[in-house]
Amino acid sequence: MTRLSVEMLAADAPEPITSAGHAQLGIAVLAGIAVIVLLITKSKLHAFLALTIGSLALGAIAGAPLDKVLTSFSTGLGTTVAGVGVLIALGAMLGKMLADSGGADQIVDTILAKAGGRSMPWAMVLIASVIGLPLFFEVGIVLLIPVVLMVAKRGNYSLMRIGIPALAGLSVMHGLVPPHPGPLVAIDAVKADLGVTLALGVLVAIPTVIIAGPLFSKYAARWVDVPAPDRMIPQRASEDLEKRPGFGATLFTVLLPVILMLAKALVDIVVDDPENLVQRVFDVIGAPMIALLASVLVGIFTLLRPAGFSKERISPLVEKSLAPIAGILLIVGAGGGFKQTLIDTGVGQMVLDISEDWSIPALLLAWLIAVAIRLATGSATVATVSAAGLVAPLAADMSTTHAALLVLAIGAGSLFFSHVNDAGFWMVKEYFGLSVGQNIKTWSVMETIISVVAGGIVLLLSLVI
Repeated sequence: MTRLSVEMLAADAPEPITSAGHAQLGIAVLAGIAVIVLLITKSKLHAFLALTIGSLALGAIAGAPLDKVLTSFSTGLGTTVAGVGVLIALGAMLGKMLADSGGADQIVDTILAKAGGRSMPWAMVLIASVIGLPLFFEVGIVLLIPVVLMVAKRGNYSLMRIGIPALAGLSVMHGLVPPHPGPLVAIDAVKADLGVTLALGVLVAIPTVIIAGPLFSKYAARWVDVPAPDRMIPQRASEDLEKRPGFGATLFTVLLPVILMLAKALVDIVVDDPENLVQRVFDVIGAPMIALLASVLVGIFTLLRPAGFSKERISPLVEKSLAPIAGILLIVGAGGGFKQTLIDTGVGQMVLDISEDWSIPALLLAWLIAVAIRLATGSATVATVSAAGLVAPLAADMSTTHAALLVLAIGAGSLFFSHVNDAGFWMVKEYFGLSVGQNIKTWSVMETIISVVAGGIVLLLSLVI
């Protein structure tokens, strides 16, 4: 980014709500993040409350009037929820339909029936990646771990040889591929194109999940050789195979939003005329909300009706799918509020100036910031929304593809070295019956591999596109 472009961005930027210099703003940022970290890790406060208090602390230390800080936080919260809240809700509905109808089981059983021996770790990656597209990470773990344990026990496979590929598939989808909350918030913050980000995210995800999944699992199985714990009994969503939705219909329903969003991105590139009727049509049907809404509506007929769901059972199912995402929506919204506070106090411009003076590549800076916040808070989502807020101004002078790569750099950094302050760390440990040391040698190392490999691929892509 040239000095001239930085000055042009500064001229177009809104007036900060404080006149603090870089030193004071730097202290305010560090203090705000420290407050968030301490409240989450030490006081065990919910991330929504921690982000809210951290935003107020940031504004106060930066010398901004508290009424303007409150306005900035509220504006950012409202804008973020308005931008991604509906998408998260629709994704939760689709995930619930997939699980309760037995569609997830149908995909799992169909793939496992055709896999065996050395191909089993690759089958687990495929299952986790497909199932993980519409599901939040924690939901995916609950859904897939019983399958992992069952396959390992019945097939006499090493638990790590089967489990690591499944976890890698879920984690890569969570960090790099929309419609997961983290990537969606980052896309919204840096104003990236969702279709281009999705396409590049899939491109980065494929080699990343291969390296961190089936390939790394060979070494993980040698380092930690444990059997599947008997206490975890698989719970199947549907035991009656005749009432399950078909494999093809289920797969089509899961992939429909991805197909529509990628089609929009392709048409935008090929046609490249906003007034063209074909492009206008695809701009509508490929919009994230319409794509996910279409998948949910199609799912009623391809997932729920074949599974024997009556009209009376559909509405309660949708209601149950929304309850678990309340906390996620609040965290994402508060992250948007924190982001807006960072921007309105002038921190975004400060990051622009520092990146210019230090000559740090924007993508590497975004990755490093996300890594630091991930290590401190343990939350990939908090790391993503906070890092996106800090580096969002860097995207203003970027091409469409590089803005998408900035989102992926943030997502990659947010997955770095999950440890004891991450809820996912403890979920994996308990489900697999591992010690803390064993979990670090397998799960934590796997997460680090995903972060480094994905970050490296993003940097390589930035040099060629």
